[in-house]
Amino acid sequence: MNAKENFLIVGGGLSGLSLAYELSKKGIKATILEASSRLGGRIQTEKGEKGTPLELGATWFGEMHSNLIDLIKELGLKKYPQYSEGISLFETKSFEPPQKFFVPESEAPSYRIAGGTQMLTDTLAEKLSGNDIHLDTKVKAIKLNQEELELHTDKDIFKADKVILCLPPELTSGIAFSPGLPADLQALLPGVQTWMAGSIKFALEFEEPFWRNEGYSGMLFSHAGIVTEMYDHTNYEKSKFGFTGFLNPGTAAYSQEVRRENVLKQLHKLLGEKATQPVSYHDKIWTDEFITTGGQDIQRPHQNNGHPLLKKEYMNGKLFFSNTETVTEYAGYMEGAVLSSRELLKRLSL
Repeated sequence: MNAKENFLIVGGGLSGLSLAYELSKKGIKATILEASSRLGGRIQTEKGEKGTPLELGATWFGEMHSNLIDLIKELGLKKYPQYSEGISLFETKSFEPPQKFFVPESEAPSYRIAGGTQMLTDTLAEKLSGNDIHLDTKVKAIKLNQEELELHTDKDIFKADKVILCLPPELTSGIAFSPGLPADLQALLPGVQTWMAGSIKFALEFEEPFWRNEGYSGMLFSHAGIVTEMYDHTNYEKSKFGFTGFLNPGTAAYSQEVRRENVLKQLHKLLGEKATQPVSYHDKIWTDEFITTGGQDIQRPHQNNGHPLLKKEYMNGKLFFSNTETVTEYAGYMEGAVLSSRELLKRLSL
């Protein structure tokens, strides 16, 4: 592999940013084209009214996610355990009181990144100051032109020796390839499950951790209310407080105000009056054009993730796929995004 080749990365999420970072360490410059107005992909941390880092995207990881943890350490970031000690709640039916169970501090906890998960992608972007990063730049066509690929966007034409698609494979259906991709690959791509697609993540910010003060862990699991999962969201310094979790996907049709109203109604019943007085409420429905085309037919978990066709090269060895859905291990996780970039470098002998 010629280190002087021109690399172009489509997608500015964790997989694309980590790949560009790994290439930069080898003295190889890569250009990143991101269709949306921000970097991060499925990582998105909002700041609450009190400055609380509120996760609306990827949040947790474990000790087995060694590639991600190595990257976090290398970037000088900190991880800290998800708080879980105390009384947790399990709501089975709306007309029955919740079951209460005590959870001790975990010996093998999930972890979060101090300052919010977006610290990871923001720091990677800062390390790429010498790289070209183009936001609001959607790739519409990729054409093989003699010895290079031409990428036609809604703004300009870019040329590259190697192009790596670091976006959910499903989204490549919006790109016209010339010559066309093999028929078996074209048939596969729409059915590669995109993780988080269709999920609704929410976050609440509070003045104080009233639940901790009353012996609760902040963990909630429910088969009855709009909140299906919830967890303590106190920051690393233990100075900002809140909850984060998931809402029933069926409530995507509701307005945000209606979702907020129903969240607070459920928490009032389970945790009391103080739960109805958040400083701020945020939620995000992961169904926009930057994550899914909508209407995927998914019949099993991790459908087609890590499929052998996603590990091949196309268009005369110039086009590659590399993101969390392309790996066989930890597909859908942040670990999978980091692992995909490292696996690709090995394939390219870099």
